[in-house]
Amino acid sequence: MDLWSAPPDTLLETLGREGLGRAWLVTDPDSGVLRASHGVLEPLVRAVEGDERDYDGHQGIFLEVGRESGHLLTAFVHKTRRGQAAGGVRFWSYATLEELVRDGLRLSRGMGHKNALAGIWWGGGKGVIARRPDVNDRDPQVRGAIYRDYGRFVSGLRGCYVTAEDAGTTAKDMAWIHRTTRHSTCLPPELGGSGNPSVLTARGVIAAMEAALEWLELGDLEGRTVATQGLGNVARQMIGGLLEREVRRIVGTDVDERALEEVRGRFSDERLEVRQVDPSDTSILAAECDVLAPNAVGAILDPRTIPEIRARIVCGGANNQLEDPDRDAAALAARGILYVPDFLANRMGIVNCANEQYGYFEADPAILDHLDRSSPTGIHQRCLEVFERAGASGRTPAEEALVLADELSEELHPIWGDRGRLIVDALVRDGWADSDP
Repeated sequence: MDLWSAPPDTLLETLGREGLGRAWLVTDPDSGVLRASHGVLEPLVRAVEGDERDYDGHQGIFLEVGRESGHLLTAFVHKTRRGQAAGGVRFWSYATLEELVRDGLRLSRGMGHKNALAGIWWGGGKGVIARRPDVNDRDPQVRGAIYRDYGRFVSGLRGCYVTAEDAGTTAKDMAWIHRTTRHSTCLPPELGGSGNPSVLTARGVIAAMEAALEWLELGDLEGRTVATQGLGNVARQMIGGLLEREVRRIVGTDVDERALEEVRGRFSDERLEVRQVDPSDTSILAAECDVLAPNAVGAILDPRTIPEIRARIVCGGANNQLEDPDRDAAALAARGILYVPDFLANRMGIVNCANEQYGYFEADPAILDHLDRSSPTGIHQRCLEVFERAGASGRTPAEEALVLADELSEELHPIWGDRGRLIVDALVRDGWADSDP
């Protein structure tokens, strides 16, 4: 059986036949070679190494079978020189193991870039739980078991990865995780956490839009038209902020009627036009507008959709908007469209919970500094820095943002050094993969 192209459940079955509850793929710090904890995973080593861009020297991929739920639990650890890996846990359905691993690698790498550009002392990380088609995960008892399992998994990783909320995971789920691990952020306020970060995330994306308009000498958002693909939590908060800035018009689409109902129930404004579309309908990307905001799925900007874009600026909250980062960033630039890389614009989710372990309070200056137009590491100035560097180098903003993020990723944590790497080494040395979950 080809594990790479098979459903994730096939890996669960394979690990079960081998009597394994845990496994890893880890890059040897001396040789730089990716190794597997067990021979049965060797095909995955070759597959991961074949994706050079997203693998990008990841320090480790950790796998575990949930002892209560039987779900496949994973954690991806990118570079940790700035600090231990941090990023949310995604609960999602995947047709193949390849889709799951590529998603985890790309998201983990993106979190590393996001954290570095934000000046946060965290490395890149991401968790993924493979949703099982045969399980009713809306049942509270089932869901509690899944997330308790994930918390135990994270505890077993000894802090090399710190988890948080992401797509498919709710604040209630984070409360379950917190029952079995302390290595978690984005906790509900009743547990002393920062709660839902969507308000701040939306403010951050708007700040990036304003920086792009300033760079193009187009003024501000007043009188502009913005199109949003997706009307979820971040987009709804964004709509409120845009209306406050006196935009002329907002158009938006979503596949979920419930999302449209929430928007219509919250906003009664003639400047707002929303409609439901089929999942395959990407016509919103061709809307006549000043700013296009991808706020739904990733990999939506590609050779099919980019030629249809009529906006001068693309800036949204969705992760991994470009199907192929190099190809599609170049295609946008060739059309004179200023693309603001997602990991440059949507940092405020991780910013909101980055320092949660040190306490949380409203109007925290360590958070609001990221929204200050004059802050050197804030979103506005960081965007202008990337645009200026791109103009000087001839690279696209996406390429230049990656170059800058990679430079910043090599900065060593001022107190703890490369602690994440030391923890990963200890997990391998202590036989983590041969112990029971």
